[in-house]
Amino acid sequence: MLQKFDTRNNEIQVYVKDRLYPRAEAKVSVFDSSVQGGDAVWEGLRVYPEGIVCLDQHLTRLQESAKTLAFVDIPSKEEIKKAIKLTLEANEMNDDVHIRLTLTRGEKITSGMDPRLNQNGSCLIVLAEWKPLVYDNSSGIKVLSSSQRRNAPQFLDSKIHHNNLLNNIIAKIQANVAGKDAGLMLDERGFVAELNGSNLFMVKNEKVYTPFAHACLPGITRSTVIEMCQEMGVAVQEADLSLSELINADGVFATGTMGELTPVVEIDGREISKNAPLMENVLSYFKQQIRSRCESL
Repeated sequence: MLQKFDTRNNEIQVYVKDRLYPRAEAKVSVFDSSVQGGDAVWEGLRVYPEGIVCLDQHLTRLQESAKTLAFVDIPSKEEIKKAIKLTLEANEMNDDVHIRLTLTRGEKITSGMDPRLNQNGSCLIVLAEWKPLVYDNSSGIKVLSSSQRRNAPQFLDSKIHHNNLLNNIIAKIQANVAGKDAGLMLDERGFVAELNGSNLFMVKNEKVYTPFAHACLPGITRSTVIEMCQEMGVAVQEADLSLSELINADGVFATGTMGELTPVVEIDGREISKNAPLMENVLSYFKQQIRSRCESL
């Protein structure tokens, strides 16, 4: 499903490094590490009237990703929250909003790969847009298994929420060419990892399963679903899941900040029911409870 442009975003203010800029003026240098080598980390945040969902967890992951990549001046959570609040207030936003939060290693003194060339401090970007959920969760999505494998730790650890997303983008391109909504990515062993932009769960015999987070991002919405299943008294288990198991599940759904919980109704041309009672219960409970996970600024 292709996202549509919202004309309200024409006049948004964007926070870059230390101040707000009008959309047309919000830029980084050609020497910025995000341009030079995709050397940055990011988070997607969802805004409701009650606040931002799981904000502290998102900021922890941003900071830990930056630490793993040896950023030398990682802003504190308080500094980041101040920048987010400033951006939301400037745009008068408090609902139906998605924030792309990016931290780059910053501007280099000359082009090159060496992080020692970064001598101007990191660059925080807060891009808040009016944006509905990315999928129509009532109808669900159709996905295609991709030939592009998801990164395992021996190549590039998927626990780092970094800006090097080319393998995911290639999987999405394959899905686009086939007229599907997302690419389903396997790990290097052939087990299911995730969709190109969200985690996966399946329901089978009154139990909920999700792939081990070996070669996928252990998403924050993913962990929230696991917690909610436990609250509901629903058995939930991490496992190595084959494509065949997913195709023959009672129900399959995707999880992510941009889409919340989305039924997967087709995998490689095979229909998957979106009416599994247990899956419907989990999706309904999530919808009822997710705003209780919000943090106000």
